[in-house]
Amino acid sequence: MQLGMIGLGRMGQNMVVRLAKAGHQLVVSDRSAEVIQQTQQRVQKEAGGQAAGASALKDFVNHLSTPRAIWLMTPAGVVDRVIADLVPLLSNGDVLIDGGNSYYIDDIRRARELAAKGIQYVDVGTSGGVWGLDRGYCLMIGGPDPAVKRLDPIFKALAPGKGNADKTPGREKIKNPSTAEDGYLHCGPSGAGHFVKMVHNGIEYGLMAAYAEGLNVIKNANVGKKGREHASAEVTPLRNPEHFQYDFNLAEITELWRRGSVVASWLLDLTASALAEDPELSNVKAEVPDSGEGRWTVLAAIEEGVPATVLTASLYQRFTSRGEDAFACKTLQAMRRKFGGH
Repeated sequence: MQLGMIGLGRMGQNMVVRLAKAGHQLVVSDRSAEVIQQTQQRVQKEAGGQAAGASALKDFVNHLSTPRAIWLMTPAGVVDRVIADLVPLLSNGDVLIDGGNSYYIDDIRRARELAAKGIQYVDVGTSGGVWGLDRGYCLMIGGPDPAVKRLDPIFKALAPGKGNADKTPGREKIKNPSTAEDGYLHCGPSGAGHFVKMVHNGIEYGLMAAYAEGLNVIKNANVGKKGREHASAEVTPLRNPEHFQYDFNLAEITELWRRGSVVASWLLDLTASALAEDPELSNVKAEVPDSGEGRWTVLAAIEEGVPATVLTASLYQRFTSRGEDAFACKTLQAMRRKFGGH
């Protein structure tokens, strides 16, 4: 199948190569002619194929046969601008796929606006990061049935497939299993794909925060070796220093947990790898950005009236890591000083 890909960043370029390896015909576009050339070279070297490319959208669209299928792998903030530039060049029956991390409410609007012009819109939450080239991408898909069915060969090629994963106990009773077992799923109408991906990333925030906080507790289990000399009238003293005399090796502990533990996961694999490379994480800044999905997940929980305590706390932790609580901490200290600092 022929597919156009706009946006050749870390994920977009790897997705092009994976699709080329599966025998699909690719046309690529990016603001950088150098990146286009690099992608074409990779397709030739790693997939033994050819990919047409063009920086100008008009040339890019002209390389595609109708009805066209165009996948956008661009930052959420520029999707509307790219769509606005594309629409005058498209024809009735063409389909646009947004594989980035867009807000699902934007998908609902875009689908409605594009449908009025005869263009189908599909939103695809894409998980897999830079490892997706080899492992495959977990795809959460939203949009109209005809467009999703037409794109099935693309989704199947990008997804990881069943691989070596055992069948989930109980699923053998399902007569007509979905494509979920292959790592991709049509989740529902417009916006459904990015809604599921939004919550997926919100959960990821919570999981990452749990690992980080737990490992921090283990790292500081030697605080008792400092004794009582750090105690003061303003700081509660450590009552039993002898209970905190441990110097743990975090790299070894995370490696241990990877093997048979109930907290084993791919995120733990990545953590163990990072600690093996740099046990003190000395080259890592203690600042964690949030790209939007965590906020949107919390907002959805508020609108639905359901608690999301862990996910909300993990989002706030990211704000804290960037010093967004600095004035609040100053205010706390100012109040303490006013009443004597006790």
